[in-house]
Amino acid sequence: MVLDFAQLCDLIEITPSTAPSQPARVSTDASAQASTTAAIQATAAAPATEARPRQARRAEFTGVNTLALAGPTELCFAEHADQAEAVSSSHAGAVIVPPDFPAVEGPELLRTERPRERFFRVAEQFVPRPSTPSIHPSAVIEASAKLADGVSVGPNAVVGADVCIGPRSVIGAGSVIERNVRIGADCLLEANVSIQRDCRVGDRCILHSGVVIGGEGFGFVWDGSAHRKVPQLGRVVLEEDVDIGCNSCVDRATLGETRIRRGTKIDNLVQIAHNTDIGAHVILVSQSGVAGSSRLGTGTVVAGQVAISDHLEIGAGARIGGQAGVTKDVAAGASVFGTPARPMKQTLRELAALAQLPALIKALKGWRAELTELKQRISELEKAERKP
Repeated sequence: MVLDFAQLCDLIEITPSTAPSQPARVSTDASAQASTTAAIQATAAAPATEARPRQARRAEFTGVNTLALAGPTELCFAEHADQAEAVSSSHAGAVIVPPDFPAVEGPELLRTERPRERFFRVAEQFVPRPSTPSIHPSAVIEASAKLADGVSVGPNAVVGADVCIGPRSVIGAGSVIERNVRIGADCLLEANVSIQRDCRVGDRCILHSGVVIGGEGFGFVWDGSAHRKVPQLGRVVLEEDVDIGCNSCVDRATLGETRIRRGTKIDNLVQIAHNTDIGAHVILVSQSGVAGSSRLGTGTVVAGQVAISDHLEIGAGARIGGQAGVTKDVAAGASVFGTPARPMKQTLRELAALAQLPALIKALKGWRAELTELKQRISELEKAERKP
């Protein structure tokens, strides 16, 4: 993929400068010539650590990168003024910056609102995509499966009976799609994804390598002598624009459905148990887990290694800090932290107090010694008063 400068400007919504780069005009005025000569001499005498001259405009861009690693045909972004030195020393072809970013020499600065957002809009253009839709000869596809136009199926993938796959979706190598699964349009299943029977996947979903959708929920009943398995007869439904990271699992419902609502993004190594309802635009960070039948409201953010107990209600917009253990309902918009999870400010105050505990214990030992000494002196005084 190659973007020319005009395409780049369209993507970041700016108007490209049309003025050609020209050398400075030489003045015939004597005083101006003297001033110019002095400026040239000052530049020549400047230390080598000063910023490099402005690079020539790049006609084409072949990728994006960090400021430190970018090459002359790559694009970067910077958001804060304290990055000015890094921008100046970068070898990038251009850098997207906010309107008030300092003027520095080096890469061309493309000024626009929300540079991070604009940068990733450009970055999307460089995401590798299948060149042409294809069905690999080693793929196993049941005769009753229905694949829409533009579907790609990779090596050793299995597509079961009565499966329906929407237009332009990609099934990665080694993936298994069991019977009666529905997959929407423009989905991407990376290598070794498993979607088990009867599950539903909406449009534009991305399932990364190792994801399992519709595995059996962890349901057992003690009958007095052994754990008896509870049949897991439900399904999983992923709505549109859901993204699930590597090796995460979403269990099918015991009855009914486990649902992940539209726009939710799930990190690697996350466990979603049976009959949960994960709201729209939720963020679940790696190694977090949601136990059975809990509900997460729209826009909830769950940090890494959080454990949410079963049958809980997490209100819309709640924020749960890393490694928290949630054992009670959380109100909408609340921020909680710790185990058991409690209001963020309360937990931070308690942790600050806990940090002072060693000093308090040391002081307490000193007070105890002083008290013992005072008791001894009082006892001696009392004995002296009793003597005739």
